[in-house]
Amino acid sequence: MPALKKTQIIGEVVWLGLVPDREAALTSVAVPQAQLTYAGIPGEAHGGLTRLSCSRVTSQHPRGTEIRNVRQLCVMSAEELALIAADCGLDDLDPAYAGASLVLRGIPDFTHLPPSSRLQFPDGSVIVVDMENQPCHLPAKPINADHPGAGDRFKAAAKGRRGVTAWVEREGHVHVGDAVSLHLPGQRGWQP
Repeated sequence: MPALKKTQIIGEVVWLGLVPDREAALTSVAVPQAQLTYAGIPGEAHGGLTRLSCSRVTSQHPRGTEIRNVRQLCVMSAEELALIAADCGLDDLDPAYAGASLVLRGIPDFTHLPPSSRLQFPDGSVIVVDMENQPCHLPAKPINADHPGAGDRFKAAAKGRRGVTAWVEREGHVHVGDAVSLHLPGQRGWQP
């Protein structure tokens, strides 16, 4: 019996991008298609099979410890981006400011998908949701450069709407306009 249940929810890829140089900026560059490899998207600064631990996992690992990279991708929701933009006082918000890899439309409550959910593309490639991507202050500077003051509101506006981090489970290609099907783990919510 499959541990993951295919849902009736079908989203659409509306934007793709990659961060070419994380040291220079978090901002991503839009691309019409992307190859998905076990190390992420080629040329993406967050790619790799492993990564150095950061502030998000200091409870488990000292900063700079080599760990498995389950943060290869930053996946966001078009609907949640619109809410973030509105709370920042903008008509819309370019996902590049947030360092997005993929923006999907049509999957409700996207940021709160259960960890281990799968998103499958038409060619069979799959990415796995790691966890909610916590908002940070880094998008503020590039947003403020183009929209003075709006970036200062990003972190609060993105709380609970920042999308998820994900990693590649099955290689393939993804294109703007592709459908994406949602598969959820079949277990009940944790009840300690």
